[in-house]
Amino acid sequence: MISYDNKHRQKHFDFFNAMAQPHFNVTANVDITRLMITLKKNNLLFTPTIVYLIAKTANSIPQFRHRIRKNQVIEHAIVHPSFAVYTEVADVFSFCEVKYIDHFQDFTQRAKIQIDAMRTNPVFEDEVGRDDYLFLSSLPWVHFTGLTHAMHTPAQDSVPRITWGKYIDINQQILLPLSVQVHHAVVDGRQVGQFYEYFQSLADQLTL
Repeated sequence: MISYDNKHRQKHFDFFNAMAQPHFNVTANVDITRLMITLKKNNLLFTPTIVYLIAKTANSIPQFRHRIRKNQVIEHAIVHPSFAVYTEVADVFSFCEVKYIDHFQDFTQRAKIQIDAMRTNPVFEDEVGRDDYLFLSSLPWVHFTGLTHAMHTPAQDSVPRITWGKYIDINQQILLPLSVQVHHAVVDGRQVGQFYEYFQSLADQLTL
């Protein structure tokens, strides 16, 4: 359980937690030029790699592991990506959870197996009662500049929602739009900034 001993921090939590829509969303381009070179050189799959980088980044920032339960804040030791994959049995997506482990090759191999399974045997429910997720999705047809998510009103959960879009090449720089949505009672703009900075450093220096 997280206790906000600082009165100002507690007021910040109470202020945003009382809102009907307490989430905020930031969308920015990340430079994946070096990452794409690494992927092509090593014949690596794009989606499992992006999911790994997002999950590793989020797990490195404590606030991205904080969850609100009955107006109390808890911190998970690890949070796991549940991401959307398109199916062969319908024209809509399936949820696809992969347990996060901090080993690139093991994680991406597990992700590939799970993606293949969900394409033919899709599910549309995450495990009831769990909030140790990161909700991830992609919109690979659009190089978007902003994004909104379907949410219950009032918003009852504090799970981050992270989406990537279509990457484009501008002057030999490959840019990927990345949208990060978080609950403002537990995550502030500073931590979102840290997320983008760390994701960029991981993308630039992916260790296989």
